[in-house]
Amino acid sequence: MKVEVSVVIPAKNEANSLTPVLKSLWALGCVSEIIVVDDGSEDATGTIGREQGATVVTHPYSKGNGAAIKTGARAATGDIIVFMDADGQHNPQDIPRLLEQIEQGYDLVVGSRGTESQASKGRAVANGFYNRLASFMTGHKVKDLTSGFRAVKREKFLEFLYLLPNGFSYPTTSTMAFFRAGYSVCYVPITVHAREGKSHIKPLQDGVRFLLIIFKIGTLYSPLKLFVPLAFSVFSVGLGYYAYTYFSAGRFTNMSALMFTTALTIFMVGLVSEQITALMYRDGG
Repeated sequence: MKVEVSVVIPAKNEANSLTPVLKSLWALGCVSEIIVVDDGSEDATGTIGREQGATVVTHPYSKGNGAAIKTGARAATGDIIVFMDADGQHNPQDIPRLLEQIEQGYDLVVGSRGTESQASKGRAVANGFYNRLASFMTGHKVKDLTSGFRAVKREKFLEFLYLLPNGFSYPTTSTMAFFRAGYSVCYVPITVHAREGKSHIKPLQDGVRFLLIIFKIGTLYSPLKLFVPLAFSVFSVGLGYYAYTYFSAGRFTNMSALMFTTALTIFMVGLVSEQITALMYRDGG
């Protein structure tokens, strides 16, 4: 049975880079349909997409990268969806390598960027931290948590559509959701080229976003695995301070009481989060 492959490309003001990307995709011969989600572009992105034979779905205004991904996933008809950028960073020639792993039985295949493919040293450090934290949380080696170049079985991706944010952190959310549901995930090394045009990432706004990703990694998989060590650390500090004040002044201080209370609160938050997480995946995984 022939497997149908849909390529979903979120695009905002990518008229200058879209044509060569679409031509390269059609030249592969393994792509059944290409869906360009025009996320409120102010240039000819949508027109160029149609001229190159893609199905164009237009947002009346910019809703965000994650929202465009969800729109494209709903519109796709293929058994497999490949997500990639419109700015020329991702090489369409890597797609057959991703599809090979899907054929081997994996549910999600992520294009893994090397250090040389990171946008900056700061981004490389941040992504390295995310990968190590996600590896700890899942118990599996996570090589690239935030890569947006990936192939996935459409049916299984749609299970978690309600979890995906409208912003840029959809790769993190979807990867952790697949691990949490017990689906198979693997990584294929890729090289990312310099993007064409202007990046839509904003340093200050996205710096806050990167911090939120850290908490999202924990809460999407197993909150207790993150909150218990944190609660234990706070409790240990409180216990140590209590021992110090007891032997030096013979008393129990308010600071020690505050640390013990904080540790208990953190643990209880983790416990409640664990129950909420289990309910989130009750139907999907």
